[in-house]
Amino acid sequence: MPNRSSATPARKTSISRRTFMGLCAGTAVSSWATASGMPAGCPSPVKVRTGYDALEADGYQALKGRKLGLIANPTSVDRHLRHIADRLHATPGVNLKAIFGPEHGFRGSTQAGHSEARSIDPRTGIPVYDMYTLSGPKLDALLKSADIDLLVFDIQDIGARFYTYIWSMFDTLAACARCGIAFMVLDRPNPITGLNASGPTLDPAFSSFVGRVPLLLRHGMTVGELARLFNSHSVPQQAGRPARLSVIPMTGWRRDLYQDETDLVWVPPSPNMPDVTTAIAYPGTCLFEGTTLSVGRGTASPFLTLGAPGLDATRWVGELNNTDLPGCLFREDWFTPGFEVAKDQLCHGLQLAITDRQSFDPLLTGVTMLQTVLKISESPIWRKSGSTFDILAGSNTLRNQLSQGMSAPDILASWKPDEAEFNQQRRPFLMY
Repeated sequence: MPNRSSATPARKTSISRRTFMGLCAGTAVSSWATASGMPAGCPSPVKVRTGYDALEADGYQALKGRKLGLIANPTSVDRHLRHIADRLHATPGVNLKAIFGPEHGFRGSTQAGHSEARSIDPRTGIPVYDMYTLSGPKLDALLKSADIDLLVFDIQDIGARFYTYIWSMFDTLAACARCGIAFMVLDRPNPITGLNASGPTLDPAFSSFVGRVPLLLRHGMTVGELARLFNSHSVPQQAGRPARLSVIPMTGWRRDLYQDETDLVWVPPSPNMPDVTTAIAYPGTCLFEGTTLSVGRGTASPFLTLGAPGLDATRWVGELNNTDLPGCLFREDWFTPGFEVAKDQLCHGLQLAITDRQSFDPLLTGVTMLQTVLKISESPIWRKSGSTFDILAGSNTLRNQLSQGMSAPDILASWKPDEAEFNQQRRPFLMY
């Protein structure tokens, strides 16, 4: 097919030092620099040791003599990309009895909303249990059947409330509190920094597996910090007591670091999260999963490519470039999604390009994109009359604000009380 993309007028933009670092260190894999040396002019990556690296360096002493369960996926690797399950299985004195797979599965073989069936891991011979969406008595029964006394969580999060791994962690933390099983988190970076906790707080009336308890849309915390927060505030309400929680912290990580500014290799935590740039945009563009537009699943740039069959994307891109959003540009695009909405259909849409991470605001950008597509769309854009969007947003407030024509700055200003309250609430649980 000939290239049907049409260029849009470029705005003058500057590339920040942080963006330059991302372009250098984020090419192909973020540890490319550690293997081949950084190109001239690129800052050296920051050396970070994850919680798993610390546990491994200590010879897994904290696991010796325990009946161990493991929640893991393809991101659960050491700095040499060796998987934790393989390493634990090969370590004398470590008794790994059970593996639990979240959304996408332990080996990461399935798409969004799916998991891998119960199986025996062919590499270790250890039972692999499907725990995706399980909670309450069903999850309690699964953990008891595995005959474990310590459950270890080691999965890379993205930093957005609707990424389901943190809710698998929350549900198993509560189950472990009820069942008397100890829980350990091996901490990993928040890849989009531990700053800028922002967005609306989840209304408990809209609780789901993309948000169990009140939390900002962009939480700005690591999984270890979230576990500490959950175990203090929410787990006792569900289980009657907190879990016996331990967190193995990282060393070297700072809250202002993006993951591709470290020496850690990027392993996609899900099939449509190929790099850190996608993760940066995700808190804003994932909201489009509540609309009739495709978010580009199955394309080369999911969550940066959005559109729909019959959409007037020429007008949409024009409206967006007139808003002068900071840190990004938009380009008209044609694409065919491989999964989900508009699968195998030619879509007219756009590509979002992040030009300056420091000034780019994913929520301001996402809300503005929603406003402009509502303005140019000739048909309703909400899936299931808006219920899917409301679950993602954490309430029906944002959809109502958009439908009423409230400006993006006014919408973001309405979140300030939520942000102030959450930032104060989370402070005692921050570790870095």
